[in-house]
Amino acid sequence: MGDCSNTITENSILEILQDECATPTEVLNRVADSMITHMKAGLNVDGARDLKMLLSYVNSLRTKQENGLFYALDIGGTNCRVLSVKLDGEHTDIHKISREIPAELKTGTSKELFGFIALGLRELVNWEFEEFGIQKDTKREIGFTFSFPVEQTSINKGTLIEWTKEFNISDAIGEDVVACLVEAMKQQQLDMFSVTALVNDTVGTLAGARYQDSDVKVAVVLGTGTNACYIERTDAIPKLNSQGHITGNTIINTEWGAFSEGLPLTEFDQDLGTDLGEIVSRILLKMAESENLFGEHYTPSAVLSTRELNEMQQDDSDDMKSVGSILNETFKAETTLNMRKTAVEVIDAIVKRGARLAGAGIVGILKKMEQDTEGFIYGKRSVVAIDGSLYEQYPQYKLYLKEAVKELLGPEKFEYVVIEQFHDASGVGAALLAHTNS
Repeated sequence: MGDCSNTITENSILEILQDECATPTEVLNRVADSMITHMKAGLNVDGARDLKMLLSYVNSLRTKQENGLFYALDIGGTNCRVLSVKLDGEHTDIHKISREIPAELKTGTSKELFGFIALGLRELVNWEFEEFGIQKDTKREIGFTFSFPVEQTSINKGTLIEWTKEFNISDAIGEDVVACLVEAMKQQQLDMFSVTALVNDTVGTLAGARYQDSDVKVAVVLGTGTNACYIERTDAIPKLNSQGHITGNTIINTEWGAFSEGLPLTEFDQDLGTDLGEIVSRILLKMAESENLFGEHYTPSAVLSTRELNEMQQDDSDDMKSVGSILNETFKAETTLNMRKTAVEVIDAIVKRGARLAGAGIVGILKKMEQDTEGFIYGKRSVVAIDGSLYEQYPQYKLYLKEAVKELLGPEKFEYVVIEQFHDASGVGAALLAHTNS
């Protein structure tokens, strides 16, 4: 920062940021304990605290004995994916048709969005006919993974609570998303599909991962957005048991992206679910505007991608050439070595905070499960299934998350916890659940 004209003030911005983003053990323990409090409140009464603790109506999960051809439709923050999943116990063969959701559809109408989704199903029908000769009118059960907060009333019905991930389609709020999809399929003459399961992406991930590993008890998605679900005893859900005594297990969708109590937030955080690249970009542009970080010439409205954050943080060269190249390409700024170092320190502060908070959330869920059933987690192999591009493509984020979980649980308890990525688990799980409930 000696190359900048206002070094002292610039350093103070970075130092304040690092202080505000700090996640020492005591902070993470408070976050984990607060998570448990909010989980219990959400299981008791809808809307009691930050965590919605939504019922999934998934009360049984498939194992590797399941064989056949299954289908899933997966709607996330970026893409619409249609999957055909062929299982024979030991092998999983997945065919995916992925279409990026145009930005204008994210703020359009419900009819436009679901019409776009139905076109992906039409493409699958045509592909299966051309590739395998499967007749177009062949009946197919499909699992619908919908990665937004939904209040479910059964396994294949649920009303949209709110949009996240930059979606804002007002006429869909409060509507049954399965009914919206069915109507769109009718318009495309896709009556061969029957939507037999509506699942959140985390629920799909747990179901798909559990098919591969029977010790999976928690699932976390770390991608465009973040969320977690876990297996809960039904007798530990007061709002469910008020309808009559129920025994067994079910999957609870926490919707933890809305959780905020006790989190170390800064002026640059609009909400916890904001993309890491967007937060870092806000900070760097603030530094550029007020403290001359990028000199006199730069683009004031650019946004770094998470992939670029990873590339910059991985740059260990003496001149940090990759960092300079990305900053120049994104912000049109010519940077010195000290400017590049400052940018990487900002990235590290934000990424480390996000990963360690996710780790604290995982520990909160594990502790809650252990409190409900002593010996269910501690001293027994417990798998946390992870899916999502952030965890998959960002090695430093992955390292920080695991370090936090180990730090909070201690080496002895952490020895039994397996944090593992399961590719395409969400789609596989939704397909399996469609067949389970058909």
